[in-house]
Amino acid sequence: MLAIIITMKLENEDELDNFIICHKCYTLNEEFPIQDGSHACCPECGNILYRYDSKLITHALALSITGLIFFILANLFPLVQMDILGNEQFITIPKTIFSLLDSGFYIVGLLCAFLVFIFPLMIFVINIVLFTLLTIKRGERLTKELLILLSYVTPWSMADIFFISILVAIVKLVAFGEIHIGIAFWALMAFVVIDVYITKSIKLSEIWMLRKKILLDGDKQ
Repeated sequence: MLAIIITMKLENEDELDNFIICHKCYTLNEEFPIQDGSHACCPECGNILYRYDSKLITHALALSITGLIFFILANLFPLVQMDILGNEQFITIPKTIFSLLDSGFYIVGLLCAFLVFIFPLMIFVINIVLFTLLTIKRGERLTKELLILLSYVTPWSMADIFFISILVAIVKLVAFGEIHIGIAFWALMAFVVIDVYITKSIKLSEIWMLRKKILLDGDKQ
């Protein structure tokens, strides 16, 4: 079977688009049409190979826009306001990044800027543009480039790690003074929940398949 697959790849690479590999047992399976709202499973291990849900695009687009709004709020308002021995200070995401840079921690500051601000912002902007194009059935080449870019950027988003570090810092600082949770803290928490949900529940392979059905197969029909 493996020799046949290799020969097929050498003769006609386009035919590989009709096959999908199981991420659990690594069995190569031929893709076949399924009904809306259903999913296909691997015959060897039973793992879900792919699913088709026409509502996924509008659902993901709404979540992406909501997440971007929460992200903007999380950066505009204070995350935490501290009152320690009469000295009041507040923390925001941009202020944290600029404080690291002003203190001479340039590498840490740049990493924080990319992992906590730039990459998460890029992911949601890409998602909004991508799902908007799929909704209006436009941008065959652009959607391909956006999906490739998204596959590179997604692993580097560390907004959830940053939120956990804030929780740990709050727990430690409670003993030293009075802590006030700002509106940006709840906005960041909502953003992280949406970010994790989109990343874990909507796989890139499913978006690739939706793109193929909407933009490629639709044009053939």
